[in-house]
Amino acid sequence: MAREGEGVKPWEMVFKTGRFPVEISDTTKLGSATAPPPPKPLLLAFPTQSGEYPVLLLFHGFLIPNTSYTQLLQHISSHGYITVAPQMYILTGENAEPEIDNAEAIFNWLPDGLSYYLPDKIRPDMENVGIAGHSRGGKVAFGSALRLAAQTTKIKLSALVGIDPVDGTGRGHQTKPPILTHKPHSFDLDHCPTLVIGSGLGPKWNLLIPPCAPEGVSHTEFFSECSSPSYHFVASEFGHMDFLNDDAGPLTCFCKNGVAREPMRSFSGGITVAFLDAFLRNDSEAFNHLLLQPEDAPVTLEPPQSFVSKTYKLISRL
Repeated sequence: MAREGEGVKPWEMVFKTGRFPVEISDTTKLGSATAPPPPKPLLLAFPTQSGEYPVLLLFHGFLIPNTSYTQLLQHISSHGYITVAPQMYILTGENAEPEIDNAEAIFNWLPDGLSYYLPDKIRPDMENVGIAGHSRGGKVAFGSALRLAAQTTKIKLSALVGIDPVDGTGRGHQTKPPILTHKPHSFDLDHCPTLVIGSGLGPKWNLLIPPCAPEGVSHTEFFSECSSPSYHFVASEFGHMDFLNDDAGPLTCFCKNGVAREPMRSFSGGITVAFLDAFLRNDSEAFNHLLLQPEDAPVTLEPPQSFVSKTYKLISRL
């Protein structure tokens, strides 16, 4: 296992396995008669070392089980985060409204319920809670974040991550409820820091199969509508399913993907860690460096983009 070591730079460390051993558990096999049940079954990944850790919710993509993200969850958690991956459904239709309802319910369940399903020595930091989502789960993450920004809740959303988010099959063909408005910087997220990760091959056809992340409703449009502070990284040689486990199954064959998944998992996990460290831990060294020198990432990146107000210039240096 890779560990922190002398001579390893912070922007190199985030792409490697972190210093914390990680345990993964399933809430369907945990809890007690007094534990408030979560709105949906959850996979939990958390450091085994005693301490208090920020929390990140991760919503899965369309028809993808949450177990297909365990390698990504382990990467993030090994850097000192509790990651929570709900199983939103087994089968579903086009309408994502029920998922957004459930995502909101899970977020509001966290402060009173999560601790019941963690070891006593592992304490969730409810002052620092983020939401992330892949593919349709990215749409769900943005949809729930927009709702939460307009509410008074027990805990405040501290960060938002869209992992190749998708809002339908093309412009004019968004699934319900439409999240994208096609108006620049129209998302009112109450200044929630936002990271959008995109795949360069997501908008490409896979032989006769349409794109899994079509132009007009994917990462470029989501970033365009983000408010300050927001950031956009695109791995040009990788595809929509390259964030998943190596054994994720035949569903991945429908999308045009890169030559291997491990580099994209390392990148997406690492840039998420760097982003969360910057905004939840006030440690922006790795994130700043990668904004300015993206060639140091383990995959080829398009030039990173940012949309920041003067308040956040110190974080982004852009």
